Formats: sequence, structure tokens, C-alpha cells
Amino acid sequence: MRPLVVALALAVGLTSLCAQSLEFRSVKETGVALYEAPALNANKLFLVSRYYPVEVLSAQKEWARVRDATGGIAWIPASALSNQRWLLVTAERAEVRAGASDSAALRFAVPRDGVLELTEAPKAGWVKVRHRDGTDGYARIADLWGL
Repeated sequence: MRPLVVALALAVGLTSLCAQSLEFRSVKETGVALYEAPALNANKLFLVSRYYPVEVLSAQKEWARVRDATGGIAWIPASALSNQRWLLVTAERAEVRAGASDSAALRFAVPRDGVLELTEAPKAGWVKVRHRDGTDGYARIADLWGL
């Protein structure tokens, strides 16, 4: 009986671990440096632009350890991050449609490395987004990073 209880507890623990959602944030300023370590005198790895999404892996005082769309891991000042959610286009081109369907009218398209603001939670392979000019629509989740 005891091994069954242990196996059940392990399964519940793993299920809750997998159910935890990822935390994505976006850079709120232009030209923010990502650092090798959580210190301003650490090596600067590269600069990111405003709206660039990152996945927050952990936080330490005034710093956040983040992963970018390429899988690179770096540190960024926590004050440079916004709660506003932006998504990065990772496909050659993301088509934004009037509805959540390939047959819906094409509203506009965004090339690779463009960004779109997340406006609603994703569902059924689509997510509602807004362009910086205010135009909105639905894009395929597979074409975006930051969800």
C-alpha cells in the first residue's frame, strides 16, 4: 500500500508542476541591455528594443533572469520590464485575420521579428492581438513567441 501512496503523491506533484504557467513580460524601454550577471558592471550581452517579450525564469532583488525567443538566458533590470504583454513573430510572416480561422478575412500581416500586443487569452490555436497602430485581429499561436 505504501508504494501506491508514494506514486500517487509523486504524480500529483508532477502534475501541479507542469500546470504552472510561464511568466512572460515585455521590455518597456528602447535599448535595454541584457547582462551576463545581475549587476550593471557585468558583461552586456546585447540590447533589446521596446516591446520585446522575455520569459521570466527567476527574480533576484532588482533583477530578473530571463530567456528570449532564441533560448538565450540573461539578466535584465526588473524595472525595465512591463506587465503589458507583447508577442514576437517567429514565423516568416504572421497573418492577422478578422476571426480565429484561416478562412477569415486577412486584416494585415507582420514580418518575422515584428511584435503584436496580446489582448485576449489564446484558445483553439489562435490568439487575439493588436498592432501598435490599433488594428486588431487573430493570429495563429504557432507563428508567435511569448505565450
